Amino acid sequence: MGFIFFVYICSQEYSYIDFEMKFSDIIGNEKAIEQLRRMVDSDNIAHALLFHGEPGVPKLALALATAQYIHCTNRHNGDSCGECPSCLQHQSLNHADTFFSYPITKKGEKPVSEDFDAEWKEFLGEGVIAEDYERWLALLGNSNAQPIIYASESDNIIRKLSLSAYTSKYKVLVMWQADKMNPGCANKLLKLIEEPDPDTIFLLTTDNAKAILPTIYSRTQRIELRKPSTQQIAEYMARLKGMDITEALALADPADGNVLQALRNMDRGSETHDFHEQFVKLMRLAYMRDLAGLKLWSEDIAEYKREKSQRFLSYASRMVRENYIYNLHLPELNYETAEEAQFSKNFARFINEDNVERLLKLFGDAIRDIRGNANAKIVLFDVAVKVTILIKK
Repeated sequence: MGFIFFVYICSQEYSYIDFEMKFSDIIGNEKAIEQLRRMVDSDNIAHALLFHGEPGVPKLALALATAQYIHCTNRHNGDSCGECPSCLQHQSLNHADTFFSYPITKKGEKPVSEDFDAEWKEFLGEGVIAEDYERWLALLGNSNAQPIIYASESDNIIRKLSLSAYTSKYKVLVMWQADKMNPGCANKLLKLIEEPDPDTIFLLTTDNAKAILPTIYSRTQRIELRKPSTQQIAEYMARLKGMDITEALALADPADGNVLQALRNMDRGSETHDFHEQFVKLMRLAYMRDLAGLKLWSEDIAEYKREKSQRFLSYASRMVRENYIYNLHLPELNYETAEEAQFSKNFARFINEDNVERLLKLFGDAIRDIRGNANAKIVLFDVAVKVTILIKK
């Protein structure tokens, strides 16, 4: 007997070289992949799967890879073949038995996902290894919008799934950002999920499982995705851009398992260089106790505006940690770019057991204060003055 396979996806993912999405393209989460592989291979798929986990974990990518694996007619080595007619249709986003649902802004009296079909294909075509919700908002044409999945979408879904599967054994509905279903949509779909047609599969994904209607949540089989390791993300980035693994590790480490953030760090290479120069400047001025220079420095950083100044302070915290680790003489534990490592050769001795925790607290408190709308110039100058004391310890 077939089952409804419904994948809710609510996460952030990023660009990939092409759209082909296989299990081998997923970063980490080998246990979840193996669980899905066993389900499909044994033809014992739960009627509704809910992929959930923190933002930046590749939930949408895994849902798409699962859908392709379900439909592939030549599976081998535990993955879809990528070459059969079904796989090719998935790669061109034209598979007759695969449907998508996702949050949108209102267009007309009965808004449905298909109103933004072109934008959705562009979104997926750019890749979804770390789906980027901000990029989706930009494609919708309103970065301040609050997209939702409307009640009219449920009617559209029910109509599509009432038809028999066309080319495959199962119809698959992939829903991205399932927690953004409004109550009308969720309640209308509840009956369909409770009493699924035998040839239908729902795949659901979300960053926020608690926001999903409890009656729907309870009827899904949950698959929690974990954050990939720094090493796994770095290896992916190195393959993606042909970059040195050491550089990739330096960009992946501060992302703390968030693939999207790691890729953003890569795209912000010039920002990282700028932050490094500002960190070096801060430490040199502090060592010389140049208060006038530190005042000008704090004013320059305050010009970054709120979000960027917080990113700089996070960068400064990372550099403090890296320089403390540098003193352990275990290079395999250091995640620094070549530029950062060169500076650490002479600077690391100033970071030690006496000041490392206080420096980290200093930068962390500054992030909190700026986030709380404190005057950035005052906060940053206070940081600069205190650094002059702490690096002399």
